[in-house]
Amino acid sequence: MSTSHKAHCLILPFPVQGHINPMLQFSKRLQSKRVKITIALTKSFLKNMKELPTSISIEAISDGYDDGGLHQAGTFVAYITRFKEVGSDTLSQLIQKLANSGCPVNCIVYDPFLPWAVEVAKNFGLISAAFFTQNCAVDDIYYHVHKGVIKLPPTQNDEEILIPGLSCTIESSDVPTFVISPEAERILEVMVNQFSNLDKVDWVLINSFYELEKEVTYFCRFGASSVFLTIYIDV
Repeated sequence: MSTSHKAHCLILPFPVQGHINPMLQFSKRLQSKRVKITIALTKSFLKNMKELPTSISIEAISDGYDDGGLHQAGTFVAYITRFKEVGSDTLSQLIQKLANSGCPVNCIVYDPFLPWAVEVAKNFGLISAAFFTQNCAVDDIYYHVHKGVIKLPPTQNDEEILIPGLSCTIESSDVPTFVISPEAERILEVMVNQFSNLDKVDWVLINSFYELEKEVTYFCRFGASSVFLTIYIDV
């Protein structure tokens, strides 16, 4: 690694634009602090990118559906399942490749939609950080579903749901539409599995800031030892 860099951070976003953008902006902020950044994107996503950022290194991994990604998989659950199997191997190969090239990785910042990245990081003795691209309120809801405090979907159309950390209740009509889809149970399982191994990570990062979500911030510990709020800023 160049002596001008303090560390080398490997960024692993979930390969959809709404998840990549916040992690890309965060990567730029790290880079401004003399941290070398490598972003791992799937081959299927890279095929559709019209323009790649020139200031940040991009490396390809496989999600198991190199020709069409999520569309090729057919269902979200099938995609996530295959991505875990193939992604774990190809991410490990990438880490080894970077080490062999004289630029070893020190830390993995991953999207919690891909919790298997924690095990890959631990296998290589790397620091791991979960980066939640959604705000604290949304993360808080999924976390309390994970803990069994909130039951989804609601049992009655007019049922109000009390969310710990939020000053108001939400109604059944506020619940995301995926909870009534044919794959609802499996999709919800993926959403709440974001929190399944946060006790193993070194840091949790959330795409928000304190002044925006003062009340709910205190409930966003998620069992992790260190939680930080980051801000979506293009630098």
